[in-house]
Amino acid sequence: MDCLFCKIIKGEIPSSKVYEDEKILAFNDINPEAKVHVLVIPKEHICCVDMVNKDNSHNVSYIFEKIPEIAKIAGITNGYRVITNCGEDACQSVKHLHFHILGGEKLPEHIR
Repeated sequence: MDCLFCKIIKGEIPSSKVYEDEKILAFNDINPEAKVHVLVIPKEHICCVDMVNKDNSHNVSYIFEKIPEIAKIAGITNGYRVITNCGEDACQSVKHLHFHILGGEKLPEHIR
């Protein structure tokens, strides 16, 4: 498999880790769109939201249970936005399910 995020999980590509446990990895985005921009990924490879099912949805619920803790670790204190992209039209650049946590500043109301 030639997945960028799977290589980051394996330690083959370095990342600026914010949080890691046996199920997920959170790291700083290399092209931040906000003062704080953290990516949260399941260690199990799931291509995108379209591929979430009853056998792997526990990964998504676990990520959302951990997002408040990760946001706090990243220094976000006054709210944040969570975004995921699915497919070409949504500009999903890496075909591994991931969630963007954006914060650390007042975010614009609308996304481009």
